Amino acid sequence: MPHEIDPSFLALPLRALADAALARARALGADHADFRFERVRSAAWRLRDGKPAGSSDTTDLGYAVRVVHGGTWGFASGVDLSMDAAARVAAQAVAMAKLSGKVIQAAGSDERVELADEPVHADRTWVSAYEINPFDVPDAEKAGLLTDWSERLLRADGVAHADASLLTVQENKFYADTAGTTTTQQRVRVHPQLTAVAVDPESGEFDSMRTLAPPVGRGWEYLTGAGGWDWDAELAEIPELLAEKMRAPSVEAGAYDLVIDPSNLWLTIHESIGHATELDRALGYEAAYAGTSFATFDQLGKLRYGSEIMNVTGDRTAEHGLATIGYDDEGVAAQSWDLVRDGTLVGYQLDRRIAKLTGFERSNGCAFADSPGHVPVQRMANVSLQPAPDGPSTEELIGGVERGLYLVGDRSWSIDMQRYNFQFTAQRAFRIENGRLAGQVRDFAYQATTTDFWGSMAAVGGERTYVLGGAFNCGKAQPGQVAAVSHGCPSALFRNVNILNTTQEAGA
Repeated sequence: MPHEIDPSFLALPLRALADAALARARALGADHADFRFERVRSAAWRLRDGKPAGSSDTTDLGYAVRVVHGGTWGFASGVDLSMDAAARVAAQAVAMAKLSGKVIQAAGSDERVELADEPVHADRTWVSAYEINPFDVPDAEKAGLLTDWSERLLRADGVAHADASLLTVQENKFYADTAGTTTTQQRVRVHPQLTAVAVDPESGEFDSMRTLAPPVGRGWEYLTGAGGWDWDAELAEIPELLAEKMRAPSVEAGAYDLVIDPSNLWLTIHESIGHATELDRALGYEAAYAGTSFATFDQLGKLRYGSEIMNVTGDRTAEHGLATIGYDDEGVAAQSWDLVRDGTLVGYQLDRRIAKLTGFERSNGCAFADSPGHVPVQRMANVSLQPAPDGPSTEELIGGVERGLYLVGDRSWSIDMQRYNFQFTAQRAFRIENGRLAGQVRDFAYQATTTDFWGSMAAVGGERTYVLGGAFNCGKAQPGQVAAVSHGCPSALFRNVNILNTTQEAGA
């Protein structure tokens, strides 16, 4: 059943503040102005060995005014909910644009900020897909479930410690601009996680294993089994898998065929495709902090990103996606589009300024600010590798490998500032011998360049193998901002990928 916007948010003077701010911006000569009011509530619970280790419940509330005046950006924010205060914030934004214009002119630049056109979206409302708002669930019930899960792990042989955590967010946004767009939105997302730790009392050696359940744009139902994840089954299998991992031999370095589970592959997509296809980054606008991209703008339509079976979309509409919205922070309606088609780079992620600057007719809705005190920047959509129609199962992919590894769960990673040279590890690596799993190995990492890796993809699984993974904490921009983003993918087969023995590489 669809939810309505939280009445307590609607009771705030959203439109009156917007009217006051936008009227002042117009009066001061702004070519464009937008007003964004946000209330972001975030709550977290942490348990260590079944005992409370910390909790928090915070709300960030305020508004921002962004303008284009004289071809230059201006931005200011405030928390005073009076009409006079909103007008003053708009005046501050215009003043900032004028000051920035002088600095830019003194530097000898004549580049002007212009925005790609967008249809007017008047009085639109959007609410994300969830059943039970986690903030409607008593804290005692949340803590009780995490305690129960922790105790299940601790009762198992070989589990010395158990960590449990739950992050929940409700994000409300009201947006209005001088073109006439007004949108009101509500997003809910949750991230539950459990980790079991094993310790060998004789050697002191230890290792851990974490649940594979991804963070999602769902509600409390995700934790009770109604949201599509079998928590009972996963908690039951972790201790045995962890014990096997503790006994596992170190991997032999060399070239292997890899079958990579979606629980691992989503992170490789995030780092080597998601960030690389942010056009502001490819143009050099993030070089001072987040880096650049090997997928430069001159290679659009030319760069062979991977094999011909590689099809990747950018998507702001995927159900339960962490980056799914109705409208972005520039009033652009959510869309889905191709980034890589048949292995070739065919698109980028855009906001309105970058779209206009590079000749695109329209933004694809990738502007986002993580708080009312931050200016919107170009942020990542749900970037996903598409499954093959009637494609193979994970078991069938494994069955086609004579010597290889099956990788499950994300762990550590490293990638250069151009998103080209990388290495990734996994929580679990199982040897594949003659099409069958033959036990776990340890101390492994797969290493490649982005184009070599995706070029080695020989098969992608079918829709039954597709899972939407993701993270709450993608970082970008100065001052730093974080954004939640999902990445869907099927299981996939890669041929002759270099596997490092991380212990040997460390000189141990």
